[in-house]
Amino acid sequence: MSKKVQVLFGLIIVFSMILSACAPAAEPTVVVTEAPVVVTEAPIVEVGPDAQALFTALVAELPADKGYGTIKPSALNEELADKAPFLLDVREAAEVEKDGYIEGAVNIPVRDVLNNLDKLPGLDEAIVIYCGSGHRGGMMLSALKMLGYTNVRNLGGGLGGWKKANLSVVTGSMPAAPAALSTPIVADQALFEMLNGFFTAMPDDFYSVKSDKLAEELTGATLPTIIDVRSAEEFAKDGYIDGAVNLPFNDFFASLDQIPADKDARIVVLCASGHRGSIIMMALRLMGYTDVVNLAGGLGAWKTANMPVVGWVNWTAVWNEYLTNIPEGYYTIKAADLNTALTEKAPFLLDVREVAELEKDGYIAGAVNIPVREVLANLDKLPAQDQPIVIYCASGARGAMLMAALQFLGYTDVRNLAGGLGGWKKAELAVETGTLPAAPVAGTAPEVDATRLANLTTFLAELPEGFYTVKAADLNVELTGTPVPFIFDVRTADEFGAGYIDGALNIAINDVPANLAQLPTDKAAPIVVLCQSGHRGALVMMYLRMTGGYTNVRNLAGGMNAWVAAELPVVVK
Repeated sequence: MSKKVQVLFGLIIVFSMILSACAPAAEPTVVVTEAPVVVTEAPIVEVGPDAQALFTALVAELPADKGYGTIKPSALNEELADKAPFLLDVREAAEVEKDGYIEGAVNIPVRDVLNNLDKLPGLDEAIVIYCGSGHRGGMMLSALKMLGYTNVRNLGGGLGGWKKANLSVVTGSMPAAPAALSTPIVADQALFEMLNGFFTAMPDDFYSVKSDKLAEELTGATLPTIIDVRSAEEFAKDGYIDGAVNLPFNDFFASLDQIPADKDARIVVLCASGHRGSIIMMALRLMGYTDVVNLAGGLGAWKTANMPVVGWVNWTAVWNEYLTNIPEGYYTIKAADLNTALTEKAPFLLDVREVAELEKDGYIAGAVNIPVREVLANLDKLPAQDQPIVIYCASGARGAMLMAALQFLGYTDVRNLAGGLGGWKKAELAVETGTLPAAPVAGTAPEVDATRLANLTTFLAELPEGFYTVKAADLNVELTGTPVPFIFDVRTADEFGAGYIDGALNIAINDVPANLAQLPTDKAAPIVVLCQSGHRGALVMMYLRMTGGYTNVRNLAGGMNAWVAAELPVVVK
């Protein structure tokens, strides 16, 4: 290359460099990276059935006037003879083998029922459930009603109640295997799974506690909360376990602020027999409470086990002991013996007739008059509890009732005038006429058991006209009608053999408590009790009304003496 060319090429390079330096600088490329948008969905929370709302609605469907969803054994027995409901026995097979079953029942243990809904009839068909005492039946009734079964009831008292009513059971065999009857309709699968999970996981005690075990718990350092779901009336009338909180069944879910906030707290629920308690126990467990049980058999079982009850007297036990051990003479005093006593060391003489009777028939000199319905409200008018008292009425019936009442209250020397004023006059002893006794003088009332006093006061104060007696002539007419009264003669065998009313059952007064099974099973059946003069008959009449639930029991006024005096027919052995 020539020198000129080299110079020229160099100038071109220099010039190009100058031009590059003078050109505007290129803008830098900026890469913008946006932060990624992360879309986070709210977590899906599985919300199960609202147990509180479900049980609130259920309880509203089980009012008291419908037995809280129960059926009595007698009513079920009638239905089985007419248009039988589907009868579901939810006990274990071993229980069925041991205790028998009601004829026609289908046995599906309680843990298995919801997995065998095809073995039940349709949703609107009549179903009666039973178990041993009503506890399991109450829970299963709750479940089936929540699942849409509209006509479900629980047998009150379970098979125990059925047997207590002297109704028959099948023994020596097992019910036929249940067959498929329907296609189950489960409208709410979540509800079904909640309920089925409750039953299939149920322990062998079925979330119940027996009376003896609860009694042990109540002696421990940490006491359970006892919730009594009976009505306020039942709570006051029938007594309660000491420390129990009364939250009535139909108002229970409006009172949840009164139960422990700690869902792991020990809670024992109870009612009268176990039915209502089982439903509330089940509700609390499904609401998250982990240690809730129902008292097996309810307060009835607690009483049967002779456990302490506040505000209640076991009148059956009191009367049984009283009648079984009543001595010869039956706490009566004959007219001649009273007449002698009045001339020596006179007892307090209490005339319990009505004022009109005194005005008409007179009275024994020295007597104080307080009508039988009013005596227990006037204990301050009586002498001290260890002082001798002799009571009399017209024939002995009212005197006998009051005599027993005072003895139950702690009076230790009380007797009844045999035959009453009638017996006194028959012995040709003097009576005062034309005047009335002086008004009784008030003193100091003794301290007595408040519950006994209240119960006895109620019984005597509510005595009707006639004082639960029937006259001989009226009874003779009734014996030709329908229904014929059941005649219950409580005299001794020797007295009975000397003459009795045709068809009468004879059980001596001391043996009555051990032979109640011989009386009519229908507690409303007419029963007339009689003895020789009316004294023992009145005691047994009072006993049956106070303890046995018999509502139509009367005493033959004047006893067999009055029957014979009326020249009515007598059978002699």
